[in-house]
Amino acid sequence: MKVTLALVATIFAIIGNVPYLRDVLRKKVQPHPYTWLVWSLVSGISFLGQYVKGAGIGALPTGVAESFTIIIFFFSLRYGFRNIKHIDTVFLICALLGLIPWYITNDPTLSVVIVVAMDVVAFIPTLRKTWSQPSTETPTLYSMNVLRHILTLFSLEAYNVATTLHSFAMIVTNSMMTAFIVRGKSRFRR
Repeated sequence: MKVTLALVATIFAIIGNVPYLRDVLRKKVQPHPYTWLVWSLVSGISFLGQYVKGAGIGALPTGVAESFTIIIFFFSLRYGFRNIKHIDTVFLICALLGLIPWYITNDPTLSVVIVVAMDVVAFIPTLRKTWSQPSTETPTLYSMNVLRHILTLFSLEAYNVATTLHSFAMIVTNSMMTAFIVRGKSRFRR
């Protein structure tokens, strides 16, 4: 059953990311490069933390999503959001500073806690951008991420902070993104 859940979660990762990547290339969405840079680091560390702490097949969706995250980051450098605010740079620096304790401690659990905090901080520029300009994003990626992380939680072979925290945080932040985009699009229609 856990294998099936992990495979379905992996399919959700693909369903969410492929159209998003296509929309980036078509310039229909504008990913925030700072956020996608930090997400690339965070997802990689979360994947490794899950793997080391026994997530088993439950780490597969995170690994597949990480591949897309890196690709989208590179495309965001060319096709992404350009209206970078000073506060976005502050959030980027804060998120990157979170890597220092991880490097010093070399503890997978503490590493995951630190990178999930970084992830949430890194989400702020994209949440800010989406709140004011909801047309720069599409809800498919974020709603699929919510579903993927719910299924990932059920597919884990070990439950501990290192294997679950990232999914819990992503359910909350991706739900917020989906709500911001849908709210913005319904506001636009009125």
